[in-house]
Amino acid sequence: MDHQQPASISELALACHKQGYNCAESVLRAFRDRYGLALDGDALRIASGFGGGLGQAGCMCGALAGAVMVLGLLQGRTSPDQSRDPIYGSARELHGLFAGRFGATCCRAVNRHPFGSSEQKKGCYRVIGETADLLAGYLAAKGLIPAGEQSPQ
Repeated sequence: MDHQQPASISELALACHKQGYNCAESVLRAFRDRYGLALDGDALRIASGFGGGLGQAGCMCGALAGAVMVLGLLQGRTSPDQSRDPIYGSARELHGLFAGRFGATCCRAVNRHPFGSSEQKKGCYRVIGETADLLAGYLAAKGLIPAGEQSPQ
């Protein structure tokens, strides 16, 4: 990645993808880098198995999984005494927004092209960028990031 800050969160996520990170890794890394989320290199490894809809099984889209990981970092529990309601509600809402945008949440339904094909890569590229923007808008609307932070000038 060059030293210039990408103009938007989607561009940052797509820059990660171009470097070779999968969809979940790209979304998680982009939000970590842009918003200073407390994730070191070892912690970022948690996203690796989610690419291709859970290890290319075609289930939940990895970009959506990465987005929910970001929500977890911002609203997740650190003890069983804390309420699950905030993170469950946000994850459910984001799931609905994603389904509304793409018509499905499963990787194989969102991008029907064979894994590794140029068509599949183009489809994932679009989904990653749009998911990053969708998440940034959601986080700003919920007050979890400053509204002006959505797309820095």
